[in-house]
Formats: sequence, structure tokens, C-alpha cells
Amino acid sequence: MKSLLSSKPVLWFLFLFNLAVAAVAPFAVDGSQGIMTAVGMGVVSLGAGVSLARGRGQQQA
Repeated sequence: MKSLLSSKPVLWFLFLFNLAVAAVAPFAVDGSQGIMTAVGMGVVSLGAGVSLARGRGQQQA
């Protein structure tokens, strides 16, 4: 499972999908639930983005 989650296509999907949901959630869901959804999805997107950046740095070295 770890190799699947750390593959580039999955990381790109997690990054882009969760970023899009985080951007739309406050407008689609009212109140604190929309804000907390945006924060949660943003954290997942940030984690996937950091993993992509680390993988890119390891390839160049």
C-alpha cells in the first residue's frame, strides 16, 4: 500500500483534487463545516505537494 500511495500519479491526484476541493468547499458548504473541510483537504494537499517536492529533489541528486 505504501508504494501505491507514494507513486507520482497518486500524489498528483491527491494534490490537485484536494486543492480543488479545499478551494470550493467554503462556497459549497455553509458555516464552520465548509471551513473545516477546506482546512482538512488543504492539509492533505499540502502533504502530497511536499512529498512530490521531496521526490523531485531526490531525483536530481
